[in-house]
Amino acid sequence: MSRKSVKLGSRKVGPDSPPYVIAEIGVNHEGCMERAKHLIASAKAGGADAAKFQTYKAETLASKNSPAYWDLSEEATRSQYELFQKYDAFGRDEYVQLAEECARVGIDFISTPFDNAAVEFLNPIMDYFKIASADLTNVPFLRLIGSKRKPVVLSTGASTVEEIDLAIDTLNQSGCEDVVLLHCILNYPTPNQNAHLKMIKGLKERYQNHVIGYSDHTLPDDSMTPLVTAYLLGAVVIEKHFTHDKNLPGNDHYHAMDEADLERFIQITKRITDLKGEFSGKQPIESEAISRVNARRSLVLERKVEKGHIIAEADLAYKRPGTGISPLDWDRVIGMRAVNSLDSDHILTWDDVSRTK
Repeated sequence: MSRKSVKLGSRKVGPDSPPYVIAEIGVNHEGCMERAKHLIASAKAGGADAAKFQTYKAETLASKNSPAYWDLSEEATRSQYELFQKYDAFGRDEYVQLAEECARVGIDFISTPFDNAAVEFLNPIMDYFKIASADLTNVPFLRLIGSKRKPVVLSTGASTVEEIDLAIDTLNQSGCEDVVLLHCILNYPTPNQNAHLKMIKGLKERYQNHVIGYSDHTLPDDSMTPLVTAYLLGAVVIEKHFTHDKNLPGNDHYHAMDEADLERFIQITKRITDLKGEFSGKQPIESEAISRVNARRSLVLERKVEKGHIIAEADLAYKRPGTGISPLDWDRVIGMRAVNSLDSDHILTWDDVSRTK
């Protein structure tokens, strides 16, 4: 079964697409609308297709006893509840403003919901849903999102294929036809040795009717190596945390990309797209036509031959250009008769030879 394309916001995304890039602003706006709008503009300037946020309230997301699972040297808060409480100031009205700002700037708006209320008020202002890895096993939540009958981008961090199968089935049975799967590792940050980008190939092989992507938590380098590698392995939806300052304290700044990182990645993938070209089957292309003629060989006479001479192997060499008889016909020409007297180094054509009588 061939892998189909999925419409995500303003773009159709398929296995041979340039990457659809989601700048995961999350809560890096830290409750400041002005900063959130600045990040939207920065994501657009860097070349992202979508600016993504996270919509949650601490009391519906985590118990007060939920422990941290991130790098405490970068984010010292030891309780998930306390961390989420810091950044859950935005409500429905703010997300409507952010959606309007994205529309004004010309970038897709998306926000990951973390509770039922968020699903309901985000639904009218989003073209598709993003589901976090942590909710991949949240069956009633998947059913609610699936019932909205919109495409879903599903992160698969810390999951088994059986859990992924169940999530897809639950979404499909609830009304969602298009599920994009993102390889993801739930380490914050993800050391390079834990990225396991070959899992992208595994997802492509197992889920052949799904678009595959990658949600990244590694530390960005100047060449954006993890994202470029993921794209080369077949990830055509790329999500990465996005910030205006990677030196800011907090859980989602230090492993995020900034506008310059994003712009470099987009430029690299544009070059890769050019390099990949449009054909998957091997064939000569239009610009090679001159090379097929001039760089290939023709059968050339090693010595002068007289009219009526029967061509022997010792009479022949093969030289450029390929305007005469091809060496593909070497065996066919041997034993044929010269129609006229021909000089040494003459490029043989079919007019020069005939079958012996």
